[in-house]
Amino acid sequence: MKTIGVLALQGAVSEHLKAIESVGATGVAVKHPDQLEQLDGLIIPGGESTTMRRLMKKYDLFETLQTFAKSGKGVFGTCAGLVLTARAIDGSQDETLQLIDTTVVRNGFGRQKDSFEAMIEVKGIEGPAFSAVFIRAPYISATGEQVEILASIDDKCVAARQGKTLVTAFHPELTGDTRLLELFIDRL
Repeated sequence: MKTIGVLALQGAVSEHLKAIESVGATGVAVKHPDQLEQLDGLIIPGGESTTMRRLMKKYDLFETLQTFAKSGKGVFGTCAGLVLTARAIDGSQDETLQLIDTTVVRNGFGRQKDSFEAMIEVKGIEGPAFSAVFIRAPYISATGEQVEILASIDDKCVAARQGKTLVTAFHPELTGDTRLLELFIDRL
C-alpha cells in the first residue's frame, strides 16, 4: 500500500486525502519536513502559490521537498502546485521548486470570476473525458524536451509530467474522478 502525503499548508487538503483513501492508499496531511520520510509521493494542492512558498520556507519544507523529489519520490502539483513545481514563472522572479522543466503563466485563464469547468481528454487515461475544474488557473506556456504534455485547452497546456512529477492546472480532487490520482500512484 502506498503512502501519499498532501502538503497541508493551504488548499483542498481534505478533498485530496479523501481521494487518496478512496483508491486504497494511505493519506497523510504533511506540515513538517520529517513527515516526508514515510511517503511514497506528495501532492502539492491548489491555493495561493506566493503564500504557500512563504509557508514552505518558514517551515523548512522548500529545500526538503526538492531533496524529496530528487531522491526519486513522486510529486503531484495541482493548480498552485503546478506553479510551485515549475522551472520558472512567466514574468516573475519568484523562486520555484524546479521539479519539472516548465514555464507557467500564473492566473493564465483569468481571475476568480473566470473560473470554469471543461471536459478534456488526458493522455494515458482511458474512458470518458475528464471533468476539469479550473479556478484562477495557471497554464504551462513552455516545456522542456523531457516533459510529456498530457492535456491542453485552446493550445494551452494544462497537464504534464516529467519522470515522477505530474502537474495539472485544474483541481482533480474536486470531481470525484480519481483516474489522474491513480495515474500518479501507478508510477511510484
